[in-house]
Amino acid sequence: MALIVKKPRGTEDVLPRDSYRWQFLEELFRQEARAFGYREIRTPVFEHTNLFERGVGDTTDVVQKEMYTFDTKGGDSVTLRPEGTAGAARAVLEHGLFNDPLPIKAYYLVSCYRYEKPQAGRLREFHQFGMECYGTKHPAADAEMIAAVKSIFDRLGVRGLKLEINSIGCKACRDDYHRALHDYFDQYRDELCDDCKERLERNPMRLLDCKNDHDHEIAASAPTVLEYLCDECREHFEQVQHYLDAAGIRYTVNPRIVRGLDYYSKTVFEFISDDIGAQSTVCGGGRYDALIEDLGGNPLPALGFALGIERLLLTLDAQRIEIPAPAPCELYIGAMGDEASRRAFALCMQLRQAGICAECDVVGRGLRAQMKYADKLHARYCMVLGDNELAQRSAKLKNMLTGEQEEISLDFDAFLSRFAALSAAENYTIPEEM
Repeated sequence: MALIVKKPRGTEDVLPRDSYRWQFLEELFRQEARAFGYREIRTPVFEHTNLFERGVGDTTDVVQKEMYTFDTKGGDSVTLRPEGTAGAARAVLEHGLFNDPLPIKAYYLVSCYRYEKPQAGRLREFHQFGMECYGTKHPAADAEMIAAVKSIFDRLGVRGLKLEINSIGCKACRDDYHRALHDYFDQYRDELCDDCKERLERNPMRLLDCKNDHDHEIAASAPTVLEYLCDECREHFEQVQHYLDAAGIRYTVNPRIVRGLDYYSKTVFEFISDDIGAQSTVCGGGRYDALIEDLGGNPLPALGFALGIERLLLTLDAQRIEIPAPAPCELYIGAMGDEASRRAFALCMQLRQAGICAECDVVGRGLRAQMKYADKLHARYCMVLGDNELAQRSAKLKNMLTGEQEEISLDFDAFLSRFAALSAAENYTIPEEM
């Protein structure tokens, strides 16, 4: 039988040598979310298919072409989540979170799935950090959401990101805009791709998001939505800009941004990087005031964003921004003989319970091989136990960076006290080759 040794196309493994980068970002995301008053929400990796058809929109590329949909043994149609917002909105409705004090602030860290051609920054399994806010229509909430994203990029030291914003109006004022788009694109009907010919009748705004190069060129001269905003939407967008100005957040109004999902309304925004090729949007978001109502609930204004973790890592790599490597093994305890091996094992367990990263041999290596392994671990300190050390109840503790040695008691309390003092006094630098 042939070995299964290749991952599915469009997926990536995160290996132990790289996982610290993900953990660092995830912890940073959590810190930022807590600072803005958000708490974590976790939703299933699959949902009923009609949730995405109604929430994301059945005229979007996501629903029409990219979803992983299958029937269960019970005959239900379910879909691996292609994005995080629809599931969060469903949870808000199902569990009656709208009865809690408003606004509801939730964040998520999720894997998402879309069947599309894999390329840099676009995978079939990808990961997102997102923040969702339900129960406020105030423009300050839009600015706060954008500020939260900017705070993350600022903490990471990301350079050259461009913030682009737009308003795509509400359902009321989009009716006039849809008619204008239909009239514009109808004169090019014969030149449009088959998908856009269908979208023209069902949702003309989706033509602005078409990936076909020729259709994209046609769309470049289409009417812009800002020309058709109602007074309320225009005032809301102006107020969002005033709040961004007050916070000193630079932005550009780009009337061509519509986002790729149908639930958006009013404010939409994107953070753009020039460092990751064609997939330049690192983060996107906006309002979806009608989403909860579209899913069957009472009207509840909402907004949020999703940040692509793979695309963020590509941006960090392109800008040579290093994520701090994890601390190496603090202490490696070598052993000669069975009794010493058992004592080293027991001491390591005690040290780990005290929060110290300690290692000992669990392979059966000789002492020389143990020391070579300790060197590969970049162990900060090393100590060897043998019959003499056990009899004397002390051993030589060696600083592997300086070569200095000192006798240290094997009595655990005394050992822990001295080891902690040495660690606190030393400014240790992780070797670059890690």
